Amino acid sequence: MYTSLQAKNPLKKAVASTLCSVPAWLQESAVVCLSARLFDCFSTLGPDHYPHLTDCVTSCLDGFPIGERCIQSQLTEVLKFLQKALSEYLQMNRNLAGCHVAQAQLMQSCLAAVKASMLVVQRSQEPIRASLWTFPSQCPLQDILIELLHCHTQILMEEDLLQVVQSTAGMAVVVLIRIMLGNGDRLAEVLADMLLCPEEVDPSTPQWLKESCAGLYQRKRPSAVSLYLCHGTLAMLTWRDDSLGSQGDRLLLLVPRMLISLDTSVKESSTAMVVARVLTLWSGAALERLQGLSWTSTLREALRGGSELTTCLLEHAHTQWEHPLDGVRHQTRALFQNLLRLHQMCVGTSDLALDHFVVELTQSLMGLEWHVRGKYGSLGCLVEHFGARHLLALDSQLPARLLSLMGDQTLAPYASDLLEKLFVSHKAELSERKEKVPDWIDQWHLTWITPLLEVLCQAQMDETTYILDYFLPKLLRCSPSSLGHMVQALLNMPSCTKGIPGSRGALGALMTCLRAARSQGVLCPTTDGLWGGMVPLSLLRQALVHTHDQIRLDALGLLCESHRSTESVSSQEMDLIRHFLPWSLNSQSPGGRQQTVSLLKKLLWRMNDSAQLMRKRLGRGKTYDGGQEDQRTLEMYQAFLCWLCEMLFQAVFAGASYTTCLTSLQLLGLVAEIFTFSAESDGFALGESVSCAYAQTVLHCLASNFLEVKQLASTLLRKLPPPAVGLEGPDRMQLLLKVALDLSSSTKPFDSVTAAHLINLLVHLEGIPEALERCAQEQGASIQLPSPAVLRVSQASTLERNTLSVVQFLLRCLWTEVAQAELSLLRAAATCPLYGRTHCITASLQQLDTRNLFLRAEWKRVVSELIDVSYRMSEVVSPVVQSSSPEGLIPMDTDSETSAGLQRILQEIQPQDTNNFFTEARELNAQMSRAIGSPDLRCSPHKNSTGGSSERYRVTAQMVLVCCWRSMKEVCMLLGQLCQAMPLEIRETQKDGVITEEQVEGVGRYFREQLLQSRHRGAFELAYVGFVHLTDMLCRSGSQTLQQLPKLWLKEVLEQVKSSDPSSKLCATRRSAGIPFYIQALLSSEPKSSSCSLLKATMKELIGLAIPPCPLPTGHSTVPQVHALNILRALYRDTRLGENIVPFVSEGMQAAVLGFTSPVWAVRNSSTLLFSTLITRIFGVKKGKDEHSKKNRMTGREFFTRFPALYPFLLQQLKEAAETVDSDSGQVKLHPSLFLLLLILGRLYPSPMDGSSSPLGLASFRPFIIKCGHSAVYRTREMAARALVPFVLVTKVPSIIQTLLKELPLESGPKCQQNHIHGTLLQVLHLLHSYQKDTHRPHSDGQENDIAIVLQPYLWLATRQNPCLVTRASLLDLLWTLCGSQLCPADGPGLTKLREETLAILMDSELFASGSLPATSPGATQYFLSLARVATSASIERPELWGVGSRGPLLLTCLLQCPQYEVRQLVLDVALEALEKETGDSSSSHHISSLLRNISHMLTSMALHETHPPCLAKVLLVLSSLSLTSVLPWRDGISVLTDAEVLKRLLALAEDSPHSVELHCAVLTLTSQLIVHLAESGFQAAGLDTMELASHWGTLVTRCCTDEEPVEVKLMAAEVLVKATPSLLANSTLPLRLVDTVALWRSLFTLLQDEDQDVRDRASRFATMVPAQLLLPENSEVPWTGVCSSVALELGVGLLCQLFRVWGQVSTGVFILADWLLGDAALEREPEEMASLDEDFLFEKGELNLWAEPLKWARLLHRHLSCLLRLLGVGEVSRGQLDELSSRAESRAQATGWSLQALPPLPQFSCTAEHERLTVLSERAALTLEVVGSLRLLAQA
Repeated sequence: MYTSLQAKNPLKKAVASTLCSVPAWLQESAVVCLSARLFDCFSTLGPDHYPHLTDCVTSCLDGFPIGERCIQSQLTEVLKFLQKALSEYLQMNRNLAGCHVAQAQLMQSCLAAVKASMLVVQRSQEPIRASLWTFPSQCPLQDILIELLHCHTQILMEEDLLQVVQSTAGMAVVVLIRIMLGNGDRLAEVLADMLLCPEEVDPSTPQWLKESCAGLYQRKRPSAVSLYLCHGTLAMLTWRDDSLGSQGDRLLLLVPRMLISLDTSVKESSTAMVVARVLTLWSGAALERLQGLSWTSTLREALRGGSELTTCLLEHAHTQWEHPLDGVRHQTRALFQNLLRLHQMCVGTSDLALDHFVVELTQSLMGLEWHVRGKYGSLGCLVEHFGARHLLALDSQLPARLLSLMGDQTLAPYASDLLEKLFVSHKAELSERKEKVPDWIDQWHLTWITPLLEVLCQAQMDETTYILDYFLPKLLRCSPSSLGHMVQALLNMPSCTKGIPGSRGALGALMTCLRAARSQGVLCPTTDGLWGGMVPLSLLRQALVHTHDQIRLDALGLLCESHRSTESVSSQEMDLIRHFLPWSLNSQSPGGRQQTVSLLKKLLWRMNDSAQLMRKRLGRGKTYDGGQEDQRTLEMYQAFLCWLCEMLFQAVFAGASYTTCLTSLQLLGLVAEIFTFSAESDGFALGESVSCAYAQTVLHCLASNFLEVKQLASTLLRKLPPPAVGLEGPDRMQLLLKVALDLSSSTKPFDSVTAAHLINLLVHLEGIPEALERCAQEQGASIQLPSPAVLRVSQASTLERNTLSVVQFLLRCLWTEVAQAELSLLRAAATCPLYGRTHCITASLQQLDTRNLFLRAEWKRVVSELIDVSYRMSEVVSPVVQSSSPEGLIPMDTDSETSAGLQRILQEIQPQDTNNFFTEARELNAQMSRAIGSPDLRCSPHKNSTGGSSERYRVTAQMVLVCCWRSMKEVCMLLGQLCQAMPLEIRETQKDGVITEEQVEGVGRYFREQLLQSRHRGAFELAYVGFVHLTDMLCRSGSQTLQQLPKLWLKEVLEQVKSSDPSSKLCATRRSAGIPFYIQALLSSEPKSSSCSLLKATMKELIGLAIPPCPLPTGHSTVPQVHALNILRALYRDTRLGENIVPFVSEGMQAAVLGFTSPVWAVRNSSTLLFSTLITRIFGVKKGKDEHSKKNRMTGREFFTRFPALYPFLLQQLKEAAETVDSDSGQVKLHPSLFLLLLILGRLYPSPMDGSSSPLGLASFRPFIIKCGHSAVYRTREMAARALVPFVLVTKVPSIIQTLLKELPLESGPKCQQNHIHGTLLQVLHLLHSYQKDTHRPHSDGQENDIAIVLQPYLWLATRQNPCLVTRASLLDLLWTLCGSQLCPADGPGLTKLREETLAILMDSELFASGSLPATSPGATQYFLSLARVATSASIERPELWGVGSRGPLLLTCLLQCPQYEVRQLVLDVALEALEKETGDSSSSHHISSLLRNISHMLTSMALHETHPPCLAKVLLVLSSLSLTSVLPWRDGISVLTDAEVLKRLLALAEDSPHSVELHCAVLTLTSQLIVHLAESGFQAAGLDTMELASHWGTLVTRCCTDEEPVEVKLMAAEVLVKATPSLLANSTLPLRLVDTVALWRSLFTLLQDEDQDVRDRASRFATMVPAQLLLPENSEVPWTGVCSSVALELGVGLLCQLFRVWGQVSTGVFILADWLLGDAALEREPEEMASLDEDFLFEKGELNLWAEPLKWARLLHRHLSCLLRLLGVGEVSRGQLDELSSRAESRAQATGWSLQALPPLPQFSCTAEHERLTVLSERAALTLEVVGSLRLLAQA
């Protein structure tokens, strides 16, 4: 029994325990019996039983003494069996190539055998040694051990085995050698020789070892062998004692050198992972060695910090810090930490913070860029060893610096871990000194809490998101008492509720801190109010409706999150949720919605768990003190949940936005999941909250255009009470089924999705087969379905029976429609497109559990038919889908010039009906239909959206294309679904399957044809999706025939690619069309745990094709090379291949670079695409806006260490390219690959951690890059300058700059080469830029001063002596960078003199002195811009540095009068930037404002006469940034304009500038400031003309708020309205006319309902500008900081109603609001117009606002109107206005009622948009009539 049981069977342990418990006198018999049984098994059982026998051997040694004795008694037979098993496994592996499942099983068996052999040898050391010593020459056990060692050696040499098997074999080799040689010096010497692999093996090495391990002594052995031997040496030897003798230290020091030497040869990331792990293992062994007593001083010196070995290991760690694998980075950090421990053990216990090695290492780490992730872990190790004070002493701003990095999601986890170690260590250090420093906690707060609060209050919202997730919880766990300090500090801020725009402000920071404390259990509920009254309730209410999503979510998290899941929810918390939720359902932020649902889910689960606890307490039947309180809480829960359900159901009304529906359905799904909608007495009876109307509303959500809403509604409907849903009634079921079937043949693509969801909902009900029969009878079709009675007899579920019936019905319909399409594709596209039926079939199969089918015979027939009909469909639509027209486009041009050229394309894509329907939209009437179609294939008349019947069909090219493309897509999805989901019938083993092997292979051939012959991306992308499903299934199938197919198909397609020529059928254009997709699908299906043999072989073939031999043979075709390059590009882009593709990156880059040298354009084009893909694969996706930022780059050492093959290749290519650069000849010579080489090299940068020990130094590239800067091509010179920067260390930059400057000519002459000069200046400029930006450059004074001194002799290059304007401009840019930029130093005699000479050059230039340059001169614009940069620096940015004094206004005036608009634009940009900085800095000297005020007359003249629109816009923005008192009175030269004249001219400018958004916004801003200024001074004093202009301005603002305007214009209009709120909109004196004021309010409400969230947020700020006396009492508890747009809309309408009362215009206000309530008559489009629009544009929906909810807006207006009506007095109602309003409302109600009645049955599905529109209009009319009724009562009174 024991040997027959599986290893994981619990009985095996029980049997072993029983055998161990037998009496002592029986144990020997048990051993004999078990040994005999094992011997019989070893002798008789075949290879199929080897895994089980291996498990038996292992289990005998697993805590089973009898089994262990048995193994030792049969030691020879056991080892012989294991050796035999391993030998056969190796042989079987060679025959299983391509069978991934079988190979994976074999690898597991092989691994188990290796582990078992190692375990047996380790447990039997004494018997083995005794036997070897007893029979030293003739020992059978020794022969078996030698053979076993030979097997393990073979495993090490086999490269296609899994790494884990080889790694274990490496350990086994070491174990066997140690057993046979014993411990001591001899063992260490043998292992050292084996690692070194010398040319001549030591003669003293035993002969048996040389023979059995012959492969390990070969010089050409795989590099990974050394790695596995190192691993085995470290893992299997004991390092603490003296067992290895005197040679142990030598062996220990040899291992890391062997591992580091693998750095440049390791290609695979998995191997890099093993290297990192073994290095960490070595560092642990070294620590053990030092902890023992046998180490030598040589070892200690070698392991000490600063030694050669330690330096190499630190450089290796630096290289691997940014490795893409997390495991490598983790092991590297562990290695770094162990190196610090080794140094600490070597130097003793002295103060390591002053140690030279530690100080130098810390400074180097601090000098790294902060985007390097390894920096954080290394600094954390330093903190752990030397404390936080060590780092804080070097950089006191370290906490603030780290907090500023928390906005980057990729860095936030690393920064937070370092911060945690810092503040924990710092607190511990301060607390130890609390006797000396009593206020130590205040110091800790100042160091850590104060920077945190500053960041939370002032930083942008998205920069502080991850502080809540990663940092704040850790800080509160470290110091819970600091929460009170945080809260008090935030509440005591000068303005607790105001913050910088875009930031959290103090209120947001407060919510963030409280939420973190609440989730960590620091903030607990108390009996005396919510959280002990720590925060005013009014602040919480305000935070819950704040403008910023994150503040609202933090406040919600404060309510929902709890450290204890059974904590009860208080009534105050429920009231706050009621305050929050209605305003937050319509959130456009996907992340905000997700967090809202997640937080409310926590609250509901907390409510459920606490309710269960309270019921449990109440159910005990004992009275206790809190019984009444628990009962009251349960009742509150019931009321809250009922309110929640009703509110959510009511939110899903007609016309509700997508986001509202989505959030409501998600929350209702949570309620259904946690509490269930049932009417049972136990729990909460929420079923009563679900009325039939609510359930029908959810059902109608299935017609939504958004797939997510459909899915949520479908899931929720199955959880609602069936009586409320009402689907089980026969009539209702029949009607819904008919609608679903009609929608499945609709010409609108989204209708088929609705049909699929309806069908999937109905198939769960009984009676579907009968309903299908009735539908067939109504259609008059002869469709044979299985008898419902027969179906019920089987054991199949209702779902399976109904699904089978539905699929068969749809299949019969599909056959009919395919037959029609074969006769007339035109008619099929117009009446019954094929894709809808197919989509419904696929969707029905997806929800079926195909693993447990009972009706397999029926399903087998259905699957066969589905495959056949799919092939037929594909044949019908292929002529259009696979045509030669561009991307399947069917041209409709009728122009005489183009129509002739298009006819050739039209002939190719002509379908079988020969109708020339491509050139124009045609009408197909019934007669034509009958003429074309077969009499047996009748098609019912198409129902239009109004319910009428139409015998004519409007067919457009778009409809035909949609029919064909969607049909092809659904065919591919259906075939993929069938192959992936249906049970497979295997001839040998499984005969009850549904789909056969032949059918699967046929589907594969179909996909192969589609992918290899299609020419359009759409076609082969659709086939690719289905083919991926198929290939996934092939690898997992139990059929060896199918498992071999990917390998076979791959071999075939590669042969076709290799033999490709211009006559091949494979598409050589369009990026090889579907060929890359085909190969990509085959390779990505290979299991990641396998050896990836297919990938390796394929990449080898493709790279060989992509890099053809040189020279090319005669008649060589480049088509295979093009295919190979395109395929490689697809493989490098495939994320599923992961790190397995990285070893081939170097070869791919070589192919891309060499491809640029080809004379064939196709090769160069494919090489370009491949190169772009490889840049992304190497450097990652773009991580910032700046393309040249170090976040998007890599250190040179890391790059060449990861891709060592690129070092000699790039160096050689660069050398060849540099040889062609010779501008002396006057000819442009551009090497084809030079651009790529400079682009790659420009992506590298140096690092302070780079050492000099690496053979891959960067200095070799420098002379060639400098030479490339002499190119005659401008772009090449620029790229060479940028590429030079990474190859110069920051300490060498000043000397290199001086060397480059000395190469410039000292005077003009015929030998001056301007290209050389320009290239040199660009290189100096880029080097200087990088040097100034480097925050960790050496703090040596005078470097820039020395450069300035060297530069002075060459200043003639910036003067008129130099004829080249381009080099003049470059030297001026260099002077600006050195003397006037923000990063340049202020002191130094050389710099001072250089600034003086630069000013002299500036004043003598053409910009200021006499003489002018033609604008068309080469480089003139660039030259003037360089002059302008220097001048703006001297006059605006840093005048105190240049010492211009009174010349500043003169410089600025000359610049603004420059004829070149680029100069004026640059000056205005600098002025605007300076004004913005001055506004934000309260301590500014306001220099720029005073400077601009001095020239305001010139700015006002420019505003009237500037002709360049961007310059004019910036002039107006500058004027709007200045105070109007300094601008007015407006001057135009010597004339003075009145305010009205200025306003009139600006309004005229606004009317003439709608095409320029920037200018339009600038005019709007300035005119609005003028209007507000006039309003504050009084319009009446300005005259009637000014009132008319103000009205004109109001019209302009109103027009800027419409949906058609750009977002920038609407944002500016919102800003204008917000600023005008106190003086114009909410002014109690009504400065404007009532109609103009109301129009402004209407515009504000329009912006508050705009689709763009930024526009809504900007408009909602008006709430902060409302005068305090106008706020209602409930809104005046605290000053508003801004509310969300929904609340702002509510406040705004209420405020307007209050203003009507203040203005004494209540009656007029009532009619205005009633007119808004009724809506615009333009909304009433005719149904025919809607239908025509839908047919012409299937996907074009026009202007849609996905956020606005018209019905919700109408109800809001009605609610406020009802309140306003109460303020009306008797006799204040105008009968004329009332009658006119009544007439309009009645006619609207009557028209919408007739239109609703004319719609077909269930119009919510058949014509959703029209029904929704009419429903909204109907309710608005009804609400208006209700208001009219109330007004009539007042009028009658």
